[in-house]
Amino acid sequence: MEAKLVSLGVETFKIALLLALPGLLVGMLLGLAVSIFQATTQINEMTLSFIPKIIGVVIVIILTMPWMLNEMIDFSTEVINLIPSFVE
Repeated sequence: MEAKLVSLGVETFKIALLLALPGLLVGMLLGLAVSIFQATTQINEMTLSFIPKIIGVVIVIILTMPWMLNEMIDFSTEVINLIPSFVE
């Protein structure tokens, strides 16, 4: 029983990381690109670093939304199907 709960917890963290990964990667890469651009041009405008990251992350979330939804539905179905095995 405890092993099932531990594996469910590990699976929960895996799915959370998997769903957050595309947005985080795009934010990190755009932040790096903007930082390099700011360093080469010596422009220190604060909004220049936020706006491209926000737009990029929103676009990636919109594009990956069907995949994310399918992953969450599959995980939720798996958890609901495991409920009887926890009630013994």
